[in-house]
Amino acid sequence: MTQDTLNFIFIGLSFAIYIAIAVRSRASSTKEYYTAGGGVSPFANGMATAADWMSAATFISMAGTVAISGYDASRFLMGWTGGFVLLTILMVPFLRKFGKSTVPDFIGDRYYSKLARGVAVLCAIFICMTYIMGQMRGVGVVFSQLFNISIPSGVLIGSSIVFVYAGLGGMKGITYTQVAQYCVMALSYTIPAIFIAIALTNNFIPQLGLIGNFTAEEPQIPFLQKLNNINTELGFSEFTAGKMNTINMFCITAALMCGTAGLPHVIVRFFTVKNVAAVRKSACWTLLFISVIYLTAPTIGAFARVNLVETLHNNSYQDAPYWFKDFEETGQMAWIDKNNDGKIQYYGPGKSDIGKNTVFQGKSPSYPSYDAPQAQRIGPEGQRLLANKADLSNPNELWFGNDIMVMANPHMAALPKWVIAFLMAGCIAAALSTAAGLLLVLSTSISHDLMKKIVKPDLSDKEEVNYARVASFVALAVAAYFGINPPSAFIAKTVAFAFGLAASSFFPTLLIGIFSRRMNKEGAISGMLCGIVFTISYIIYFQFLGGTKEQYLFGITPEGIGFVGMLINFAVAFTVRAFTPAPPKEIQAMVEEIHIPNGASEASHH
Repeated sequence: MTQDTLNFIFIGLSFAIYIAIAVRSRASSTKEYYTAGGGVSPFANGMATAADWMSAATFISMAGTVAISGYDASRFLMGWTGGFVLLTILMVPFLRKFGKSTVPDFIGDRYYSKLARGVAVLCAIFICMTYIMGQMRGVGVVFSQLFNISIPSGVLIGSSIVFVYAGLGGMKGITYTQVAQYCVMALSYTIPAIFIAIALTNNFIPQLGLIGNFTAEEPQIPFLQKLNNINTELGFSEFTAGKMNTINMFCITAALMCGTAGLPHVIVRFFTVKNVAAVRKSACWTLLFISVIYLTAPTIGAFARVNLVETLHNNSYQDAPYWFKDFEETGQMAWIDKNNDGKIQYYGPGKSDIGKNTVFQGKSPSYPSYDAPQAQRIGPEGQRLLANKADLSNPNELWFGNDIMVMANPHMAALPKWVIAFLMAGCIAAALSTAAGLLLVLSTSISHDLMKKIVKPDLSDKEEVNYARVASFVALAVAAYFGINPPSAFIAKTVAFAFGLAASSFFPTLLIGIFSRRMNKEGAISGMLCGIVFTISYIIYFQFLGGTKEQYLFGITPEGIGFVGMLINFAVAFTVRAFTPAPPKEIQAMVEEIHIPNGASEASHH
């Protein structure tokens, strides 16, 4: 049976399961649409939350970052994992006690203001749209490789599928779909890692293989030493040595951590269980399920690094494995024979006189049109030619997208075809699960917090759900556009922007709202606006308007600027509060009451 046939079987079966669950669990009321009726078990909710959390950035992109960046990629592992702990300790029990199922709902009531609610809705839209465009990009990358189509076509296919089971099923349908998706993700991520760990380190447990010996050749040496040797020989820095400056590393990690604690699509998941006690149990299960992926990602990234170099570097293009040419055909990998020797050479900046390892001019490969003469499309070795001019200032000839490493890894290791097919199903499940959760938050922010609470208070339940579904369609169309034209072709980097926006807007506002009874609406609104406007302006300037690295504030990249935006939010909020009236006494009493998360009522949708 061919690889394509197996891919279609595995993915087709998984899709059939997802859609069947969504249709069977279709929401019939606003409570089911927003909080799945509040009756999900902690175990199931933990699994669903883990699936919601493990996005394309985690499943597809994080291991690729480890493969390329080595130690520096720990910023994602530390930030996302630590942030989830912060979320479950500082946020979720208190928000659950308050009983509002959306972040704008809490902010609107806590700060006794429709304006505060409206600003929160705008923040939620910016955060979720930035996040979901990364997921749509991930869907496009996977479908592109699966069907041998362009990434834009893959984005459109994935968007249609998400709309079917998220737009119709609401939170009830999404929850049980995500349980199935987690099972697919966990197995499809760990099984290839086990196979490769045995092949490279003769160890059944991937994590132990990472710190064990490299046994694929003699004499045996520690695996991490093998990685360091490979990197330094090719002109890269040591795999275990960090090269990112300390302040940038700190700011990115802190922005990811605080942003995690302010993500609305994760917070809302804890309203699907019955009470605060169930919230705590659910959080424990979630951390356990997340650890399966997060403890495996570094091993996959490290194994992929070794396999890439061993399989491709200094080997003849004519003898290149079939999968390289498949990835080349879809634009995920590219080769320019700079020295005309017919061999694929992969070198780092240390082999270049000017410290670069770029293959061509431009950020991504572009190709001659399909109707161009064959001599412009196909090279003398049979390679796919690029329209980009070669960068001859350095010897590196191999280009590949970071986000392709997880999908390429089992091919490089020559794993069984069914393992590769299963991994493809897991990649799609990762992108779709988070996209569905984000889509729900977007639709509910518009239908419930904007339409129901501000614009048209007399909406019936049925009308509110219909508005949510229309909002889902519009939001998904916009997300698909930005999935095709993202702020960064690197999925994890695009998603990091969303965390920065959440850190600079929601995290301070929620934290202060929970623990400071004296914070008023003027301070909260001012802080939110200043924080998110500063952060989004910084990101737009450096991603779209031509800003250069030399202009970075204190050397902080757009990925980490959300931490500075968060500090601005705190400073502005407390400064404005000092010069404006205190909140009403009933609001202060309410804040005192939610400090102790006991006796929480049933999940509420209003």
